[in-house]
Amino acid sequence: MKDASNILKTGTYLKKIDLPEDLRTFKVSDLPNICADLRNFIIDNVADNGGHFGSSLGVVELTVALHYVFNTPEDKIVWDVGHQAYGHKILTGRRKKFHTNRKKGGLSGFPKKSESEYDSFVAGHSSISISAALGMATASCLKGENRRHIAVIGDGALTGGVAFEGLNNAGVSEADLLVVLNDNQISIDPNVGALKNYMFKLTKSKSFNYLRRSIKDALQGTGKMGGNVDRFAAKIEQQFKNLLLKEHNFFEVLNFRYFGPFDGHDVENLVKELEVIKKYPGPKILHILTTKGKGFMPAEKEQTKWHSTNGFNQQEEHKNLKFPNKLEGILVKNDGILKYQEVFGHTLVELAGKDKNIVGITPAMPTGSSLNLMMKIFPKRAFDVGICEQHAVTFASGLASEGLIPFCAIYSSFAQRAYDQIIHDVCIESTPVIFCLDRAGLVGEDGETHHGVFDMAYLRLLPNLIIAAPMNEIELRNLMYTAYKNRKAPFAIRYPRGKGVKKDWKKPFEIIEIGKGEKVSDGKGTAILSFGHPGNFVIEAKKILETKKSNPAHFNMRFVKPLDEILLHEVFKQFEKIITVEDGSKKGGAGSAVLEFAAENGYKNSVKILGIGDEFIKHATVEQQQKACGFDIEGIVTAVIEK
Repeated sequence: MKDASNILKTGTYLKKIDLPEDLRTFKVSDLPNICADLRNFIIDNVADNGGHFGSSLGVVELTVALHYVFNTPEDKIVWDVGHQAYGHKILTGRRKKFHTNRKKGGLSGFPKKSESEYDSFVAGHSSISISAALGMATASCLKGENRRHIAVIGDGALTGGVAFEGLNNAGVSEADLLVVLNDNQISIDPNVGALKNYMFKLTKSKSFNYLRRSIKDALQGTGKMGGNVDRFAAKIEQQFKNLLLKEHNFFEVLNFRYFGPFDGHDVENLVKELEVIKKYPGPKILHILTTKGKGFMPAEKEQTKWHSTNGFNQQEEHKNLKFPNKLEGILVKNDGILKYQEVFGHTLVELAGKDKNIVGITPAMPTGSSLNLMMKIFPKRAFDVGICEQHAVTFASGLASEGLIPFCAIYSSFAQRAYDQIIHDVCIESTPVIFCLDRAGLVGEDGETHHGVFDMAYLRLLPNLIIAAPMNEIELRNLMYTAYKNRKAPFAIRYPRGKGVKKDWKKPFEIIEIGKGEKVSDGKGTAILSFGHPGNFVIEAKKILETKKSNPAHFNMRFVKPLDEILLHEVFKQFEKIITVEDGSKKGGAGSAVLEFAAENGYKNSVKILGIGDEFIKHATVEQQQKACGFDIEGIVTAVIEK
């Protein structure tokens, strides 16, 4: 290999690659240098512009090998989860635009069919690749097409139930499907569960791979087997698999031909193995071992921290490795204002200290939800169940049915994946599970796949369920306490991504009367009803409106269900114009609930709903998205003064 130092500076190889067809003009011996260029390009761009980081660095060699061996876009690759697809985007015609990644009007941070013919499927949530690729492969069979289909799935994503459903179905299919299992022992936080332990056993069975290759080489050396070498070697290898692994291979029990585990950072060997694998028909598994954050030492050392970043100074981060952060828990930022999730985490620890029956559950997001704080202090009462929201909900319901008090922390956009379980396993029997829905509302650069904008609409339909939206951290804290004390019905508390507004949030607990809103400020002519964090926008909008000689009243509704009907009667009788403000879908959301109240009670007042319209909001900053949707401070001011 040539000296990589100059290559890293100039990107000599990568500059010559605009599309995979350019990549395929190189010799296999050039691929390590191309990987070096690609890895450096990702590091430089994410350092300057932010974005997901460790996952894409870990699959650089795999990305190059796949596009080198397979005829993309004719052959289809489904990435699972899509934040590992940066290298894929760079190699498929988007290198010159990659600096716009996750920015308004720029490239999406995830594969997107409308963005490129090389993106075969949207991939913002996990565990979907096997089902999607199987569907594509089956369609190709029915249409008589000769194309290959590859699902790239992480070992974390493999814990999701839908991945097992896909494997089960694919195992009895004749479709040409290759599942590449990218095994790095981590999703965002370290992986958990029995499957993780099984995968670890497989990774220790490298003696089998050596033996398999030796058998095949020996048979080829005889010159007597001809085209039957692969088939004969396959029969022998199965016997040795069972002998060496001391158990049946899980994937082969499901009728997948298993290859691996292999070093996922040896690009030349990956190409060699893929060339062999693609000759086999039917369902196949390629198991590779990778390191998340490969090639950037800080990201290799602190993989959870470097899952995503807002940008960084490369030299400073390398220097910081000499002084690793030994502090546990979450540090308060310099301005003293915590994120909502951090307030949730600290409050849950405080409540758990008062009651041994309190337990915490999260589907693979202990750090993101701040449940990791409880895990450190009460490790036997806090559960990371893996990337399986459906199981998390029913598991929480089982705990509650036996008298425990479960706080189930799920990102809002992921909670919708467990909708049936919320209905059937929680609400029908009014089981008192407490759902803490983080990332509710618009989330910014992650875009359409991650916004938590539908929760109020889809949860409001369900009998027995209480839905609350705190305006600030003090209310979040008190609503958690209220839900803990209630114990009569399931309770959902939604709160946004990012910082709150209060430095002095840690006040003595107070019970909030369920279904009771509050008057924030009096006014004339117009009443603004806010649900959740946007109430803080209303407070700032009122300051501007006062300079325009307008003085609307402001009411913090707190509860989406049940609504404070006593307060609403007062508002509709006193104010001609009513504006509702929410960080959620206007169709079916909190504003719709107010309109339903008005219709049921014969009110004819003017009602305007500010929120998110009937569209998927593209990636941008949260502030840009709120402005585009019209419920930021300026949008509220405009809604009040317009006729």
